[in-house]
Amino acid sequence: MYQLYYYPNNASLAPHMLLEEIGAPFKLELVDRTQQAHKSANYLRLNPSGRIPVLVDGDLVIFEAAAICLYLAEQHPEANLLPAIGTPQRAHTLQWLMYLTNTLQTELLTYFYPERWTTDQAALEQVRVKAEERIGEMLDLLGAQLADGRSWFIGEQYTLVDAYLGMLCRWTRNLNRPARDLPQLAPYLQRLLARPAVQRALKSEGLTEPWV
Repeated sequence: MYQLYYYPNNASLAPHMLLEEIGAPFKLELVDRTQQAHKSANYLRLNPSGRIPVLVDGDLVIFEAAAICLYLAEQHPEANLLPAIGTPQRAHTLQWLMYLTNTLQTELLTYFYPERWTTDQAALEQVRVKAEERIGEMLDLLGAQLADGRSWFIGEQYTLVDAYLGMLCRWTRNLNRPARDLPQLAPYLQRLLARPAVQRALKSEGLTEPWV
């Protein structure tokens, strides 16, 4: 049985949604950030970076949300969460997953934790404003990929990219221009939220509306 170490609304949400989609047995292990549990000795033995999530599969321990998503998709090809090796769809899936984790997620973290980028207290709001501006540009780029009317981000097949993008779009829900307000992303996100697996993940983490 898989064990997913998580905290509500953290980067563990995408792997959680995929576990629900796959339907394999798993157990959620809460890492209480409010009590600094992610910095505890026990947790650091699983993930020396002290970040959430971690997936445990028997003797195998994996951290980094994107890596966990890829691992789960590869372990369960029957779920069709990752296109076949050698196809253009596979290449695009990897491309966009890397874009999401390396670019959009990084900028979102800049917005939420500006103190990591400056020691000047007066500059914190400037960092946040510029980060939100860049996030908006990234969301526009992502929305443009859906302009051809495709059902899901890679095409007509729901993939791990959709779960990951859904998680990051949720993080924008309190921004001045959240993902749900973009004309191409709005209907896409409603399709995502209509998936039973996504609803199960959101509700089991105790998350509340607005979902995105």
